[in-house]
Amino acid sequence: TGFTKSLKVTSLAATTPGASDYFLLQQHIEGLNSAQLGWGAAGAKTVTLSFWVKSSLTGTFGAALRNSAYDRTNVQTYAISSADTWEKKTITFTGDTSGTWLTTTGKGLSVGWDLGGGTDFDAASTGSWLATNDFTTSSCTHLVATNAATWQITGVQLEVGDYAADFEHRSYNDEWLRCARYF
Repeated sequence: TGFTKSLKVTSLAATTPGASDYFLLQQHIEGLNSAQLGWGAAGAKTVTLSFWVKSSLTGTFGAALRNSAYDRTNVQTYAISSADTWEKKTITFTGDTSGTWLTTTGKGLSVGWDLGGGTDFDAASTGSWLATNDFTTSSCTHLVATNAATWQITGVQLEVGDYAADFEHRSYNDEWLRCARYF
């Protein structure tokens, strides 16, 4: 309720990812916007990722936060329990006290949703920070492995703290003004 648009991915073939192949939806967050997290130092803040997802497949899917060098990652999983039904997911990530996290106009952090990653990207564990470039697990469902499978997402928020607030619907004018600095 309240969302009129979503991003939809459709698998156009049954693809088995090779070890170094990956199919990933990513959102990069500018370092100026993530600097407040204080990641890479003591006192790093916890964040909560929330989103609505719908897929023609059920199962376990991966989501991860990674730094710009892709040498720090925290992989977590979420379950889609009912096919073709919107489900709200909430994942909390502790702040990373290690690694290098840009606080400039460069990529401060990346949020990624796995749609089919090869074994080179399987995390050894979930829910903790690793010095790797992983974003999935060996138990995750690969959307791309099923021809015509679909996956949709909307209402994405990444917030400081350990709970998800209601989605902040901003006016078109407010959103346009926030984007104007990039032109």
